[in-house]
Amino acid sequence: MIRIRLARFGAKKRPTYRLAIFDRAKDNLGKAIEYLGSYNPRTNPKTIQFNTERIKYWLSKGAQPTPTVHNLLVDQKIVEGKKVKAFRLVKTEKPAEAAPKPATTATPEAAPEAPAAPAEAASAPEVKPEEPAATA
Repeated sequence: MIRIRLARFGAKKRPTYRLAIFDRAKDNLGKAIEYLGSYNPRTNPKTIQFNTERIKYWLSKGAQPTPTVHNLLVDQKIVEGKKVKAFRLVKTEKPAEAAPKPATTATPEAAPEAPAAPAEAASAPEVKPEEPAATA
């Protein structure tokens, strides 16, 4: 699959990006199929220079823009539609014991629950460890 995505270049802590066509499996630091423009987010206002004709050509051939590129193309009115969420939140899993317990609500229709049995009666009978046999 062909993707339209941003390739970062520029000095350390001063990023600028090229809008480029890549095969989805390739690294975006490698050689691109074609460069379609540039984007500099550090200038005020942000500098965006896109080759509109080539972008429309690649979109007609089935190239898929990344979410960030899609939002830039919507801003430039090259693509019609709504912006999409450009990032995913990483969910960390909580330990099972720290998980919140579901709240129970009492309704007048619900029958009262039977009282719980005492903990001693519910536990298994204690097993005494065997004593080592005395050798004479």
